[in-house]
Amino acid sequence: MIGLIQRVTQASVSVDSRIVGSIQQGLVLLLGVEKSDTQANAQKLAQKVLRYRVFADDLGKMNNSLVDINGQLLVVSQFTLVADTQKGNRPGFSRGAPPALGEALYEHFIDAVRAHIPNVQTGEFGANMQVSLVNDGPVTFSLQC
Repeated sequence: MIGLIQRVTQASVSVDSRIVGSIQQGLVLLLGVEKSDTQANAQKLAQKVLRYRVFADDLGKMNNSLVDINGQLLVVSQFTLVADTQKGNRPGFSRGAPPALGEALYEHFIDAVRAHIPNVQTGEFGANMQVSLVNDGPVTFSLQC
């Protein structure tokens, strides 16, 4: 499971020109599910996203997590994160989870984070989405579990 987190001051995701999720201060997580992933991977990544220290403390150091600041989370499924880009000029998607497994683990991840923070917004799995955000910093990290 691959997650790309971006610290944001605001973000939203739209489907067919309709906003389906939006947040203020927090993280946008682009989530890719591989065919070898399990619920344990989703749980581990959920804990990492919630506890990853990317927000400033009183001294301006990145010592606070999403939980520490009571921040918000916007989760967007993105199968292209698991693409094999090693050869040629066209990505390969053989590592990606089949849609049913991908959606089940995406939903499991969302349930896992919602158990710890109240404001979790999402995109629509499998939809063509437009993501708008103001990256704060910019601060962006790739996480794998």
